[in-house]
Parts: sequence; structure tokens; C-alpha cells
Amino acid sequence: MSFKSLHQDAFVLDSHCDTPSALMNGADLSKRLRKGHFDFIRMKDGGLDAVFFAIYTSGKLDPDAATRRALQLIARTYDAVEANSDKVAFALNAQDALKNKEMGLGSVFLGMENGAPIQKDLSLLRLFYDMGIRYMTLSHAANNEICDSCAPKEKRWNGLSPFGIDVVKEMNRIGMLIDVSHISDESFYDVLKYSDKPVAATHSCCRAIANHPRNLTDQMIKDLAAQGGVVQINFYPAFLNDDYAVKFWPLCDAFDQAEAKFKRNPVKYREEFRKAEKAMFDIPRPSFTEVVDHIDHVVKLVGAEHVGIGSDYDGIEVTPEGLEGADKFPVITKELKKRGYSDNEVKMILGGNFLKLL
Repeated sequence: MSFKSLHQDAFVLDSHCDTPSALMNGADLSKRLRKGHFDFIRMKDGGLDAVFFAIYTSGKLDPDAATRRALQLIARTYDAVEANSDKVAFALNAQDALKNKEMGLGSVFLGMENGAPIQKDLSLLRLFYDMGIRYMTLSHAANNEICDSCAPKEKRWNGLSPFGIDVVKEMNRIGMLIDVSHISDESFYDVLKYSDKPVAATHSCCRAIANHPRNLTDQMIKDLAAQGGVVQINFYPAFLNDDYAVKFWPLCDAFDQAEAKFKRNPVKYREEFRKAEKAMFDIPRPSFTEVVDHIDHVVKLVGAEHVGIGSDYDGIEVTPEGLEGADKFPVITKELKKRGYSDNEVKMILGGNFLKLL
């Protein structure tokens, strides 16, 4: 089967996309957008059958503000799906997604990135599930009431909090998938200890290739897979390649500072922002082939049934060369076939593994 036919025949799923944040800034997903990585036109062009929209809240928000932000992001997503009912529909499970594909529609799932919006209340967890949230990333770049993040040096709980243990058990009970991306190594192992169900890393890479705490060690990959879990490879170039990361992080910090100034005063800081943006984008980026290098690494460790794709589109500043937007997904299929993967293995990696986990 040609890679084009294989891509069309497969169920292609992206387990992490931050486009709801773009919706808050007025993005119209019915059009091919010039900025950002995702819209419903490029979703179709890329043969993407399903996407998990991330309901992301910053760890800097207080609990009430985080809950409000999550509700706004969910509401904007509902509006966008309703306005594009000729292109997409919500999915709550694998059966919904397969049915939508048969009807010629893309599927939008909801995942929550950072558990802060549930505060310390399991009833809020259940309410968000009723709103459509089908996985929750327990923390983001800050420790919270559930567990420690991989980002801060100082840890609060040294793993899951007592409340976090209750959260894991309740997520198991109601059927919400646990996402271990962003959490500390100690939190990761506490999740495996207390979860009775397989878990996922919805947008993480391999630490053996790129030594960043956001990535998983070989042993973590093996232990996650041993419990039936899946590692969904992230597209963020700084998590793909160490040499790139050394050059990128200082320029990214400068860009973030310039962007904050620009938002406060666009006229005064426009030129500073443009220079910082150009400097960040001018350094050579890793190729899309390096995404497949990380897939290869997971396959060599635990087999093709434990890996997939979680792009982090619209949540990353830059993308790999060749994966500038959702319309570029077929290059992954082509590269997998080039490297000798069977049609069945390609289908598992493109979405079958995560669909099975659901």
C-alpha cells in the first residue's frame, strides 16, 4: 500500500493540541489560518481524523481563576465545533470517533492540561468529565494540589499528594485517562503505583535522545508500557534535540520577555518583539525525521503498540522542519514506511494505539 493510501486508511489521532488558547484570542478555525499550527481546513488536508484539544491553565493562576479559564476554554471549543458542524463533531469515546470518520467528519476530543481547575474537589473532576474531558494532565509547569511538576527544582509533595492519590483512583473509577506528561519522575511512579488502569504520556519525548526533564527515561517508558500505556511523541524541537535546545532556550526566554512587553504596549515594543521572534526562528530546526527517531526509540524499547503522536501544536513556539502545521502529518507516515514499518505498525502508531487505550 502506498503511504498516501495507508494514511487515508489509518485512523490518525493527535493526542495534544493547544488550539483552545488560540480560540480565546479570536481564531476562526473555519479558515486556513496564517498564524498558528491548526485549523479545521489543515486538519482535513493532513488526513487528521481526531484531535485532543487541550484545556490548558497556567500554574500561575489561583484556583478560582484556573476554574474560570477552563470553563471559558471549553465554552469556546463548543462554539467552534458547533460553528463547523460540517467539518467536525465532538467525540467522547473511540466509537464516536470511528463513527465520525465514517460520516466524513473529524473528531474533537477534550483533554485538561493541569488539574488545578478541579481545585481540591472530586465533584469538580466529575463535572469536567461530564463536560467531555477524557484525560487530565495532572500538573503543568508548577506543583499543584495533586502532584509535583517536573519543572520546579523544589518539590512540594515528592510525588502525588494525598488528594492526588484520591484523584488517580477517581479518574480510574469514572473512566478518565491519566496523563503523566509534565509531572515529576516521583509523581510518575506514584501514578503507576496507584492507578489500576493504563496511563498515557500525551505529549512527551525520550530523555535518552534529548535530556530534558519533560521527557521520559528508558525505564519510565518500559514501566509505563508494562502497564499497557502509550507514549505520544511531542513535536517541540527543544524536546527532540539537545544541540538545538542549547541555542534555543536563551532566545525563547528573550522572545517571551519581548512578547510580554508587546502585549502591554504593541506600538512601543513592536520592533523589539519582531527582532526576538526572528532570532528564535532563524536558528536551524530539527527535521520531522527526528520525531520519527523518538518513535523508533520507543519501538525498540517496548514495541510499536506503545507509541503515538501528540504534537503540542499551538502550544509550542516553533515546529520541526516539515511539520509546520496539521496539514503536514502525512510526512510521518511516509517516513515510517521508508524505515520499514509494516502497514499495521504504522496504523497503530498514527492513532490505533491511543484509540485502543480510550
